[in-house]
Amino acid sequence: MAPYEKDLNLKATELRLGLPGSDEPEKQLSGSLNSNNKRASPETFEDGSASVANRDRTPPAKAQVVGWPPIQSFRKNNLKKSEAEAAGIFVKVSMDGAPYLRKIDLKLYKSYPELSKALENMFKIKIGQYSEREGYNGSEYGPTYEDKDGDWMLVGDVPWNMFINSCKRLRIMKGSEDKGLGCL
Repeated sequence: MAPYEKDLNLKATELRLGLPGSDEPEKQLSGSLNSNNKRASPETFEDGSASVANRDRTPPAKAQVVGWPPIQSFRKNNLKKSEAEAAGIFVKVSMDGAPYLRKIDLKLYKSYPELSKALENMFKIKIGQYSEREGYNGSEYGPTYEDKDGDWMLVGDVPWNMFINSCKRLRIMKGSEDKGLGCL
């Protein structure tokens, strides 16, 4: 020992775990360390071997990871289609002279008269009744729609279910402009 080490209080400046002034954590820590400087588990012996009870125990079951197992792509696509069908069939509605577009859900309506009333209330106009022979004759405005082929047709020319499945967007035209639509 060096002569100056006797005068130094090394115990007071030593770093240790636990509350100051207590030697208990040091004693517990030194008692629980085995020869490899590893902590001993309550289920292990001094030589590091596990107890018989611990060897027979199976590991606890892990919780299932969210999103596992992976879903195949065709199931994802079917799920998206069913969500879209449940959500509705939304189409844009434009009107000649109106500076804005609207969007409506066609699934909310059960027939052409209901749709016509909704469009009248939305744009504050009078559309009138549709007849197969004369169309919307006598009204100032006539609703038309673009089908899947890109053709513009008068609303009411085809059965309601066919209209629902083929309508991409609606346009309310002035009565003078919709005369030639839908005629073959």
